[in-house]
Amino acid sequence: MGQSFGIAPGTADFEILAHAAFRRIPAPFAHHLEGIVVSIEEFPDEETVEAVGLDDPWQLTGLYHGRSMDEQSVWSAGELPPRITLYRQPLLAEWCETGVTLAELVTHVVVHEVGHHFGLSDAQMHALEARAG
Repeated sequence: MGQSFGIAPGTADFEILAHAAFRRIPAPFAHHLEGIVVSIEEFPDEETVEAVGLDDPWQLTGLYHGRSMDEQSVWSAGELPPRITLYRQPLLAEWCETGVTLAELVTHVVVHEVGHHFGLSDAQMHALEARAG
């Protein structure tokens, strides 16, 4: 018998989960997250999917937009603040497929995107996750 999920969490629910994930990031890292904007979109657009080297919008659950801390300088003034976008539909699909709680899934994606804020590549983050697990 299949699992019933009820009504899918909306944008406001995702924002609450994302901000809760930010609150769980420990010092000294948390001190460098001020000003990061979180946005929730249903899907990444085609241009975004192609820009990150994917073929399918369902594969992209989150994205960091902005200069990483290691690339910031006083000459960067006037740029938009860093932003993490969470893609609601791909996250909902992964939630249903994996059985991981939505809070854990959103936290994982937020932490991954925060890693990009600190200048870590996907390969470096996967290596850290492998060592931690």
